[in-house]
Amino acid sequence: MAVTYAIVGAGQRGTSYADWIAANPERARVVAVAEPRPAARARVARGAAREFASWQELAAQPRLADVAIVCTQDADHVEPAVALARKGYHLMVEKPMAPNERDCARIVAAVREAGVLFAVCHVLRYRPYNRVVKEILDAGRIGEIVSVQHLEPVGFWHFAHSYVRGNWRRTDTSTFSLMSKSCHDIDWLRHVVGKPIRSVASFGSLRHFRRSEQPAGAGERCLSCAVEQTCPYSAKRIYLGMLRSGRTGWPVDVLTDDVTEAGVTEALRDGPYGRCVYTMDNDVVDHQVVAMDFEGGATATFTMAAFTPHADRRTQMLGTRGFLDGTGSRVLVHDFVSDTATTVKTVSDFEDFEDIDESRGIDTDTGHGGGDAGLMDAFTTAVATGDPSTILSGPDESLETHLAVFAAERARVTGTVQQVSAGA
Repeated sequence: MAVTYAIVGAGQRGTSYADWIAANPERARVVAVAEPRPAARARVARGAAREFASWQELAAQPRLADVAIVCTQDADHVEPAVALARKGYHLMVEKPMAPNERDCARIVAAVREAGVLFAVCHVLRYRPYNRVVKEILDAGRIGEIVSVQHLEPVGFWHFAHSYVRGNWRRTDTSTFSLMSKSCHDIDWLRHVVGKPIRSVASFGSLRHFRRSEQPAGAGERCLSCAVEQTCPYSAKRIYLGMLRSGRTGWPVDVLTDDVTEAGVTEALRDGPYGRCVYTMDNDVVDHQVVAMDFEGGATATFTMAAFTPHADRRTQMLGTRGFLDGTGSRVLVHDFVSDTATTVKTVSDFEDFEDIDESRGIDTDTGHGGGDAGLMDAFTTAVATGDPSTILSGPDESLETHLAVFAAERARVTGTVQQVSAGA
């Protein structure tokens, strides 16, 4: 019998998970959708699911599904997650769980009290490429891990879209950028190293996207800006360029439901995504470095930066017997005994990598290199069988790694080394 799902929040993430469900009707069905926007709600419901204008309306009903997926905005996760866990729904919660430690702990406590299955949508753990890296490390191919260098190249236009013009631009309305963008990178590093993070230091700032950096002669909006043609962050070039190349999904469809040239132009003229990146009310950092000390003595550095191409993550792992270099589309292992390097996997070796652009070696913007599908497959299997072993991102480690991210931000703000709490 198919596992039934209720989708809470019909934005990009909720839609992505609903698409997987629709593609696997023998295994899963969407039976309820809670979303205040009628058009978005109807798209996810597909005429077959019950529709609710809010999560409160859904929670007021008897339990309608096996699983609830909470994909609301970050600051709005905790109340529906706690309420639906108490109703007996198995629970998936989009990352980050919540923008503060107290609410993260509330969600985990509710899940434990209700005895339901739980996963944070840390999709990097489920991505086929990343699982191969984990298998190589667990097999001892590079010996004991001594140090890791990990880069998340967010991409200049992606950062401008989401963290300068978009919903995640302010700490008070969302959360800080290390949490909103990179909490699953810190989580994945803990996963592959296999030991808890004990202490962190961090440095970073809002270096570029501020009024003092605005070029001379620039206007308030890109459509009427005298220097738009020479600006890397031109909304006109970014969004209309994507549209003219045939791209009508994310991020273009965030601007407007009318993904025509006229509709996008109107959105750039009147909406936030057409404003100059140097005049917004954003306050999240645009680059950050985190240094981590793990139990057992391994160390890692993580860098998140806006000022890159929109490319895949890069990881280098230094071990006592070898060196691993991962590009997101290729895994290379250098063995110290033979002093030779071997490409273990390339993108063409992975199954279900339909959302990899092989010409550029990067994820497209919806499937996280198969991670979304891997998560949905794992959670659906766990619910169908009652066996939680397929869930790689359960409550304990997820809370632990969220606490490490909060500690890293405290370290950045205070200029100190912070100890990481062991969790609840």
